[in-house]
Amino acid sequence: MPGRALAETINGLYIAELIHRRGPWKSRESVELATLEWVSWFNHQRLMEPLGYIPPVEAEADYCRQLDGQVAMAA
Repeated sequence: MPGRALAETINGLYIAELIHRRGPWKSRESVELATLEWVSWFNHQRLMEPLGYIPPVEAEADYCRQLDGQVAMAA
């Protein structure tokens, strides 16, 4: 189950990088806000070496542009 392994990896990163590093937490709301900030960083700012040191959201946008270009050329 590749999806399960990916989810477990991301959960492990989340727990190690946010929950344990920044705790103890004073409230559930502070955990929720920190989680939203971490997810935003993870998707929009984190630079990934396998993607050419660009954020995942930028790599996805590039991929979608490539697909759109292929569809336009095929039409």
